[in-house]
Amino acid sequence: MTNDKKLILACVDGSKLSEAVCDYAVWLAQRIKGPLKLMYTIDHHPETAREVDLSGNLGVDSRDHLLEDITNSEYQRSKLRIRQGKEILNVAKERVFENGFADPIVCLQHGSLIESLVELKDELRILVIGARGKIHENKSDQIGAKLEPLIRSLHGHILVAYEVFTTPKRIMIAYDGSEASEKAIEMIAHSPLYKGLSCHLVRVNEKNTENHRIEDAAERLKNAAWKEIVCADLQGTTEDELCEYQKSQDIDLTIMGAFSHTRLHDFLLGSLTTKMLLNTNTPLLLLR
Repeated sequence: MTNDKKLILACVDGSKLSEAVCDYAVWLAQRIKGPLKLMYTIDHHPETAREVDLSGNLGVDSRDHLLEDITNSEYQRSKLRIRQGKEILNVAKERVFENGFADPIVCLQHGSLIESLVELKDELRILVIGARGKIHENKSDQIGAKLEPLIRSLHGHILVAYEVFTTPKRIMIAYDGSEASEKAIEMIAHSPLYKGLSCHLVRVNEKNTENHRIEDAAERLKNAAWKEIVCADLQGTTEDELCEYQKSQDIDLTIMGAFSHTRLHDFLLGSLTTKMLLNTNTPLLLLR
């Protein structure tokens, strides 16, 4: 599948952020002129089912009746979840229609969200997902329980949506001079997704970090016909400086690598990606 035919995939769950997920997915699909897919997953994992001990002093007939009741209950629960999923997808589809995207693909997927996404990885260009699902939707200081393992499992681009949609005009690229960062600059420079946007190229020099030439990265963007580029060289704790810069410069979208450090580094110092996910209210486009 060629890159321009790969999917923008919006994962919706009926939470408040599902509207923002739909809006950002439409913006992405319209910018790159690619297909858009809406997906809702129904996880039938046994952890959601009741565990019943049938090994007691029940007679054979009693056990048979109890098993039948449990089976009927699970069947009704499954029917209800399927109907709920279809309703959520219909609402998402209407939202996409209202935003001017006429022909989204709609998918009711059975199975875990992470497994479903891994299976679709070769079809994906960008995944769009909310920072919080229904369980955490009123807890702005938390992120969804599945978000971090999802990002670690999926080797692709992920846009994490917060609050309501704002049409991106100013983007911030978190640059650290690493090989992954250099590849990201090259990709961003020539992508139609970012054309015409104002770009802030931001580096945070924590103590004892190597000095990288942010000017070289800015020059490559200029050579790719980017007109408005602002370079910022900050000092301090990375996540604090990036979040503060987002606010002070009214940044609409932040682009950064995801989980680029080793697991040992994450264990000892904490993950920058996780800290940004927790501390920002600006949508993050994570590149892996």
